[in-house]
Amino acid sequence: MADISKRFGLRHLRAAPTSHIRHLRRGQLAHDGAGIAFWFRPLIAALSEVPVDDRELAMLFHARTADFQDVTVQATVTFRITEPAAAATRLDFSIDPGTGIWRAAPLDQIGTLLTETAQQHALHLLARTSLADTLVNGVAEVRARMAEGLAAEPRLAETGLEVIAVRVVALRPEPEVERALRTPAREQIQQEADRATYERRAVAVERERAISENELESKIELARREEQLVAQQGTNARRLAEEEAAAATVRTESEAGRRTTLAAAEAEALRTLGAATAAAEADRLAAHQQVDPAVLHALALMELAGNLPKVEHLTLTPDLVTDLLGRLTR
Repeated sequence: MADISKRFGLRHLRAAPTSHIRHLRRGQLAHDGAGIAFWFRPLIAALSEVPVDDRELAMLFHARTADFQDVTVQATVTFRITEPAAAATRLDFSIDPGTGIWRAAPLDQIGTLLTETAQQHALHLLARTSLADTLVNGVAEVRARMAEGLAAEPRLAETGLEVIAVRVVALRPEPEVERALRTPAREQIQQEADRATYERRAVAVERERAISENELESKIELARREEQLVAQQGTNARRLAEEEAAAATVRTESEAGRRTTLAAAEAEALRTLGAATAAAEADRLAAHQQVDPAVLHALALMELAGNLPKVEHLTLTPDLVTDLLGRLTR
């Protein structure tokens, strides 16, 4: 919007660099250009302000495909007024000399023109395309068709408009149709997820089975080694018993041999002693045979006396003496 100030009954206009100002004084062109500033009299002046910067126009409209399905088209058109003089003569860009505000809504008229033109070409294309093809390739095709249609529209060129770019943001079916179309894909994704889950569970079960088999093999190996240990301990115990039995046998045989040798020596000693005793007894008897009987009696008495116990007191009676003397005489 132009900046208009009041001084001494006159008006001063200062335009923005992106605004093209046309000043008509009594029907004659007095000023024409972008970003200009000048004094004017409001009673005899006619002012127009045409924006020459790039403008974005967002549009949203509905269309129907070849299979009678409604889709929503969301697009953006970038345009610019390249011929301000033509635009000012075809559309009402006049501004109030006192406030600088547009008297009409020229940009709304341009937006309606662009929207209806673009919509016409998009509807014509979508009406011959199925919903599936529209959702797959429709964005590029609709953008190209809208750009071609806007570029070929003669009214836009006559109005001084130039379409710089066309962007199609989205092509969406109705929510129910969109959910129905998403269902197979979601089911497939869910199946893939379930299959991945099952495969992950299968891998986990396989790993658990491998772990269980390893534990079982470890237990079997441990039992086998325990069996070998028990067998080795039995063999060692049997060998120890055999060694102890052999040692006991050796000790027994050695002790028996020792005792046999000792018994033989003792028997030999006894035989020798008996023989010596017998020989001594024989010699003694032989000597006694050659001695006088009285001497023998005396020796016997001596022997007897030597073997008698000690007598402290002895009482001799006449009968005892008589008997003893009688025996001695005999």
